[in-house]
Parts: sequence; structure tokens; C-alpha cells
Amino acid sequence: MPSYVIGLDIGTTSLKAVLFDYSGSVVLEQEKNYPLLYPHQGWVEQDPIEIENAAIYCLQALVSNRLIDKNDIKGIGISSAMHSLICTTNDGDPLSASITWADFRSEAQTERLRVNSPEMYEYTGTPIHPMEPLTKLMWMKENEWEPYKRADKFISIKEFIIKRWFGEEVVDYSVAAATGLFDIKKLDWNELALEKAGIDKTNLFQPVPPTYLLRGLTKAIATKIGISTTTPFVIGASDGPLANLGVGAIEPGETAITIGTSSAIRQFTDRPLLDEQQSVFTYRFDKNSWITGGPSNNGGNVLSWLQHVFSVYEGKMSFDEMNRLASSVKPGANKLLFLPYLNGERAPFWDSKAKGTYIGLSPTHRKGEMIRAAMEGVIFNVYQIGHALEKLENTQHKTLFANGGFARSTLWVEIVADMFGKTVQLPTSHQSSAWGAAWLALYSLQEVSSLKEIKNYIPMKEPVKPNMDNHQYYQEMFQIYKEIYFELKGSYAKLNALHD
Repeated sequence: MPSYVIGLDIGTTSLKAVLFDYSGSVVLEQEKNYPLLYPHQGWVEQDPIEIENAAIYCLQALVSNRLIDKNDIKGIGISSAMHSLICTTNDGDPLSASITWADFRSEAQTERLRVNSPEMYEYTGTPIHPMEPLTKLMWMKENEWEPYKRADKFISIKEFIIKRWFGEEVVDYSVAAATGLFDIKKLDWNELALEKAGIDKTNLFQPVPPTYLLRGLTKAIATKIGISTTTPFVIGASDGPLANLGVGAIEPGETAITIGTSSAIRQFTDRPLLDEQQSVFTYRFDKNSWITGGPSNNGGNVLSWLQHVFSVYEGKMSFDEMNRLASSVKPGANKLLFLPYLNGERAPFWDSKAKGTYIGLSPTHRKGEMIRAAMEGVIFNVYQIGHALEKLENTQHKTLFANGGFARSTLWVEIVADMFGKTVQLPTSHQSSAWGAAWLALYSLQEVSSLKEIKNYIPMKEPVKPNMDNHQYYQEMFQIYKEIYFELKGSYAKLNALHD
């Protein structure tokens, strides 16, 4: 009889449950979308109960499928997006929405923390930015926010689901590390960060390694899903390191580029890597490894924005049509550059005031050039973060792996290969975080002997090789691109300060 494992991936805009066989092939998958909520300027939230219900729905859809026997499912691993924050009671009831990484209500607290306590980055590996729960807790404390005053616990969306399903109060190292409250060297909550947040350890869950086994699923949840209460769940990690694991980017010099709604570039390391500019993060994965990289607020959202703009008067333009138009344009988009900071930016500048900007726009430019420049702009930013990684590692990216929705676009992957001047490896499945979570579950359950063994179980497509003439042209454009942000930084800040 076949054996299966499930990866449960709690994302920013949707939740996915993916059923894999042990070879890494996707057997079944189910996705449920949920909205982002914008109750006030700068606030970006979600309904945690809606996300919990999405998890139940997706898992139930898999286990009830007649193509499989649910008794052949050996375990479930969990992946989740980082930086979410929910105020709850001791019983796990929510007192607030789930505040997402994209929420920047804590800009003022962030600026003060950068000036007064830059050492926090050295302790936590988390760049000081409104994305981190630490600065949001500072905002709650200073504003005497009612949910904060009433709360017993301050937790992420993954912890929220675990508490309600298992009654356990645990958090994996990588999710804890992304809070700005966790000491990545001591593997415990940082006292200085707790003091600034106005909380103590009793308000947080116990950090545990990613292989931690969750047992004792409540009967009510087990019944809703349609599985046994003894079904083993493994706590897993955040989506970033699991995406690296899921594509096999786990050795020194192996780099994963993920582009969905947002973007990131990451490497596993055997030590924490920090820089004075705070251009990258370093999060703890397990007792022997860290994940170092940089996240961008912008990725696929840039194309979604252009799709909306172009569709207002002419009807909705498909992404396939956008790719076709961009493919008809030469590299460099007829000397048009785009800074992709539509949602402000995290790495490498950590500037929430930055804005999206076209440079070089002329009457000769059409939709194709604007789309291609936007695609190139996203990759220029990822490339710039990659430079910071290479400087820290003191080595070049040896192998690039691409995953996320952007990998469906041959053109976008070609731009990555050309800009980096490296061959790009592509997994067949785009569900890399889910496969990483599933493999981690297999490892925890001793179904496989090592994490690195996953390299033998990742179905791959034909790699994409670089065009070195295009690479040289992109190098020339990059010299211009990287100057523009610093020229406009002050103007971005002044625009942001204007009254509505």
C-alpha cells in the first residue's frame, strides 16, 4: 500500500494542504483563500478563526478524497508565514485580529528602536522594522490598546491553531526568531526585548525545535477533519526555511529565490550571519543551523497592480498576456527601470516609506516595456539582497533554486538566470514550503534518515541557463538601479510626511 504525508502551509493570503507520496510527487492539493483586512491606514490584518477554518477545510478535503485511504497518511507537517501577532486569552480565544507582517502601524516605535537600541538586531537576528511583533507590541503598550491590556498571550497564527487543536503552548524556533523577541544564540526569549514590549515569558509560548511532535489532537477537530486523534502532527517551521528545504537548497552556496505575492532570497548557514546595515535577517532553524536572507515586500503584487491598472479601461488582462507582451521586449525594457517598492520595502533598505517608481519613462514605452521593467525591477531588488548575502558569506551563490508562483513564468525565471549569470534549478511542484514541511514530518517520525536526503526526492524540470550577453547588459543597468533609491530616499520620506 502507498504511504502519504501532508504539508500544511499557512500563507499570507491562502492556506494550502498538499498530499505527497514519499517520492515528493504531489498526489492531491487543496487551497483556500482568505482576505487581508485594512481597518485603518497602515493596518493589515486577518481573521484568525477564518484561517483556522481554512485549515480544517483543506485537510478535510484531502482525507475524504476517494483516491486515497486516509489510513495511509503517516503524518502532517506545518509551515506558516512569519511575523503574525494575535492577542489571546489563556484558553486560546482571540482578542484581536491576526496582525500581519505587512502592517506598519508601529513605524514611530520602529524609528526609536533603531536609534536607541540597535543592539536588538545582534540579539535577535531580526532587522528592526514594523513587520516584527516586537515593534507592534511596543505600539500596543504605548497606545494602551484594549486587546493588549486584556491579553494573556501574544502568539502567531501557527501557535493559535496549535493551541486550539492540541492544547499545547509551543512555538518552533524559526517562527519565534521572526518576532524580534527571541535570542537566536540562547534559544530563549530575550529579556531586553520583553521589557520593551511590556511582557514577560509567561505571555509567550515555549520555543521548541522544528521536529517537535504534536500529539493529542482534540476529538472535536479530529471529527471535523475526519482523522484519528492519534494522527501525528509535526510543528515544522516558517515558510522561508521550509521552502529552502523543499527545493533542496540546504548546502553552503545553495540559494533559494521565492517569489509569490512578495519575494525572498535565502541560504542555510552553520552560524548566525549579521551585518551592521541590518540588510539581512538571520533566523534560527534548529540547534545546528540558521537561515539567512532577505525578504522583499514586493513580487507578484507588482504584476497584479499592473494587471489592475491596464484592465481598468480595456477589460482584464491575463498574466499569460502580460508575459507575452513582456517577452516581446528586449532585456532592459528599452532603457526603462522600475523600483518595485509598492508596499514600501524590507530588504535590503528596510524603508517602509519607499515607493514604486518608474525611471526613464518616455512616449516610446508601451505596456510590454512597463511590464518587463516591473519584472526586472523585482529581480534587481532580489539581486541586490543576494549581493549582501554573498558579502556576508564571503562566497558566491553556487546554485540557484527558484520556487513560488513566479516560477510558472519562463520569462521571469530567464531574467533571474540572466541577471545572476547562473543556471536556475526548478522543481516540478511549486509547493516547496509544503514539501519541506512534509519532509520534516517524515524525518521527525523516523520515516527518513536525514533532512539532506530530500535532495533525492524532489522532481525537477529542465534547468534554465543564463544568456551571458544579457547578464553583461543587466550588470550595466544594475549600476544605475542601485543608485536611484539613495537619490530618492529623502523624497520618499517627504512624500510620506505630507498630509492627506
